[in-house]
Amino acid sequence: MPANKHLLLLNPWVYDFTACDFWLRPLGLLYLAAILRKYTTFQVDFLDFLDSTRVVGNPGFRPRLRADGRASFYKEEVPKPEIFRHIPRKFSRYGWPLNLAEDSLKRLPTPEAVLLTCTMTYWYPGVQAAVEVVRKIFGRVPVILGGIYASLCPEHAARESGADLVVAGPGENRIFGLLEEICGRGLLKPGVESVFFSGLDSLPTPAYDLYQDRSVACLLTSRGCPFTCSYCASRQLQPQFEPRSPDKVVSEIINLQRLGARQIAFYDDALLLNKEQHLEVILDRIIALSPGLNFHTPNGLSPRAFDYGLAVRLRQAGFSSIFLSLENADPAWLRETGPKVSPADLERALTFLEQAGYRREEISVYLLVGHPSQTREQVVDSLRLVKKLGARPRLAYYSPVPGTLDWQRLLESGQVRADFDPLLHNKLVFPYFWGRISPADLEEIKRECRGG
Repeated sequence: MPANKHLLLLNPWVYDFTACDFWLRPLGLLYLAAILRKYTTFQVDFLDFLDSTRVVGNPGFRPRLRADGRASFYKEEVPKPEIFRHIPRKFSRYGWPLNLAEDSLKRLPTPEAVLLTCTMTYWYPGVQAAVEVVRKIFGRVPVILGGIYASLCPEHAARESGADLVVAGPGENRIFGLLEEICGRGLLKPGVESVFFSGLDSLPTPAYDLYQDRSVACLLTSRGCPFTCSYCASRQLQPQFEPRSPDKVVSEIINLQRLGARQIAFYDDALLLNKEQHLEVILDRIIALSPGLNFHTPNGLSPRAFDYGLAVRLRQAGFSSIFLSLENADPAWLRETGPKVSPADLERALTFLEQAGYRREEISVYLLVGHPSQTREQVVDSLRLVKKLGARPRLAYYSPVPGTLDWQRLLESGQVRADFDPLLHNKLVFPYFWGRISPADLEEIKRECRGG
């Protein structure tokens, strides 16, 4: 295959009521970019429509850039989907302005195929819009869609996304066959007869060099989660828990630092599992290297796994943002949904973190709101407990994820249907469609969270 054939990897817009750049990076696409560059003759082009740094200077956009690497997205209000017409909130497209997206696409050669991803199931309008603009610029170029939306809602994605091919589940071992279907055989580099990846450790380092601004990155030290919380889809997306070699993780961190990373978010679902053999080994090596980086844990850490030694290691290694997961302070509710933590665990974890040098008020604690079995009183009581302990409560809005135990219960109760539009998975619409918390209750909960 001639070396001048191109593939375009594209991270689309987000269409939602609200969105924030919470160290978001399309890690799956970046892995695929590294794989394709290493093993095939394709030239890889990459666009991230959510890359806030590319919009700085755009008229009317004043980004809120935090010292920790988080940022606000450029946004433009768009018409609400008909199903949300009665919700008194604005709906927006988050990410690049249309003219920047179109101009960037026009500067690229016509690709042999476009690879898209989509994280939240209810963000699929961003995929539809991206496919539309790709078709406008490049015509009937084949579009391949992967990611969480494609994995959890494959039939809807095949029917509604506009993509030609939908890939459910990890795509690293399927992408070669799909591209052969589109482009024919002979796409591998000379000397490469076949490629198979046995796990995360066999993958090349994600291609962060494709970004102009590389100061922010995210990584995985493991994939999956062994717990079976009733509201979580992690086991569906990755049935087996798979940790990486600490050596590989540390090598990736060193590589990210060389590329210019200063803020690195750990996006594991179970970062503290088997911590003595895994995370603590990684932390000890980071401490020995003293890279001067800031690390973050946006997915939330289990308070039950904390001890003083772990807290000290996190502090010494440079973990400047600590997010803990409690979800709810009601012991009965915790037993029903997945008993992996208790309020006593949270209190001990906060004590260890304070002893290690963290201030309690800088530690965030996730509390779930909107779960079908929750009451307003449960959420408010949980907020007050976190505040009493001196930490910062952070609301995590429940999304009804297809295939979870809670989803099955909602189906059986008639609160959702099997043909539910994924837009209704949106974490902010529960007071208007189902659940025991009304819009007025939610506003009271948010005021309580803010301290008002």
